[in-house]
Parts: sequence; structure tokens; C-alpha cells
Amino acid sequence: MSAHLLVIDDEPQIRKFLGISLSANGYRVSEADSAAAGTAAARTLKPDLVVLDLGLPDGDGQEVISAIRAFSDCPIIILSVRADEFDKVEALDRGANDYMVKPFGIAELMARLRALLRTRTAPEESDTLTLGPVSLSLARRVITRDGADLHLSKREWDLLACLAAAPDHVLTHRHLLRTVWGPAHTEDTAYLRVYIGQLRQKLEEDPARPRFLLTEPGIGYRLKTGGEA
Repeated sequence: MSAHLLVIDDEPQIRKFLGISLSANGYRVSEADSAAAGTAAARTLKPDLVVLDLGLPDGDGQEVISAIRAFSDCPIIILSVRADEFDKVEALDRGANDYMVKPFGIAELMARLRALLRTRTAPEESDTLTLGPVSLSLARRVITRDGADLHLSKREWDLLACLAAAPDHVLTHRHLLRTVWGPAHTEDTAYLRVYIGQLRQKLEEDPARPRFLLTEPGIGYRLKTGGEA
């Protein structure tokens, strides 16, 4: 059965455009035009993914993220005219999985939707991620490249494991620092740059043009399992 997507946006033109585009790509689509209607629809319809605008007539979309996260772990992707870094970080910290600024490219949106839905429907019994020549098992704490064991320091492993626990999702600097280094280091982004650089040297074929460990400028990092930027 095709994935069921819920679009929460108060602009009829955007809902119509998304409805046509998503349906043409094989998705089932439901719509809501307000924060209250969107939250209620997410609760009753149990969609596979939510596409959410932040500027809603009866409330802020940031609150809708928190409301949905109280009862669902379905992926949430933000489509908003708000391009400010603060809004992006707040949305991701509240539980959104990805963020795109309007106007957006439909091809990129579809690619990001597919990535989020892949992680949603991946078999739970398999914990192995394949990143080109690299194979990673979180449960067994094993990482290989071309079949040979790859050595990571404890900090490198902890950072990669944090990213691998949410593949294809954008994780903020604050989340990564809090998880890997602890709450006293949530502003120490220099740590992240150093260790991401070290991981790229070990995992990427061309560390200067990474395919898997991607930077989301001003926000954080994303482990992309598809292998294309």
C-alpha cells in the first residue's frame, strides 16, 4: 500500500500543488489548513509522514511539531518561508526530521520524502547501514571498509552512532553535542567540525566532497544513506 502523507498548510495553492505532485508520485494525501485541524488529523489518520508549514492561522507550526511528537514518531518535514537559522534549529530540536525553505524544488522534496520514508519502513531486525564500501552495525559495534575492520576512536564512534541512529535525518549541532559530549558542551561546535572531519577522512572516498556525512549549513549534520548530496 502506498504511503499516506498529511499536508498541513493554510495556502490552498500550496495544498493543491502538493496534492497533485504527491499523488502523481504514488502517495495517498490528506490535507489540513490549520494547526488544530492538522494536529487532530495526525492523531486520527496516523499518517506515515507529515508535511508541515510553520505559518498557520490559528497557531505556530512549532507548537504543532511538539503536539504531534506527544503521540507519534512519524517523520515531519517542514516547508516554510522562514529561512532564519533560529527557526530551523528550533523545529529540528522540537522533533522535525527535515526542513526546506519555500520556494522549493519538487524533485528535492521527493528525494527527501523517500529518504525519510525508507527509514520509517526499514526492517527493525536489520541494524546494518551500508555507506558505499563502508558497512556499519550499531548493535555489534562493528564498522568495516571493503571488508576490513575500520578503527574509530570512542568519540568518533559515539558521534557516528548518533548520526546512524537517525539516518537521513538532520541532527542539530546542539543535539549532537549534548548526546556525545554532554550538556555542558552544547555550544562547542568546533568539536563537531574536528570529529566530522576525522570521520570523513576514514569513511569518505573523497573527504572534500562527502557523499554520506553531509553538512546542513548553520544547523547540523546528516548521515545520508543514499550516497548522493
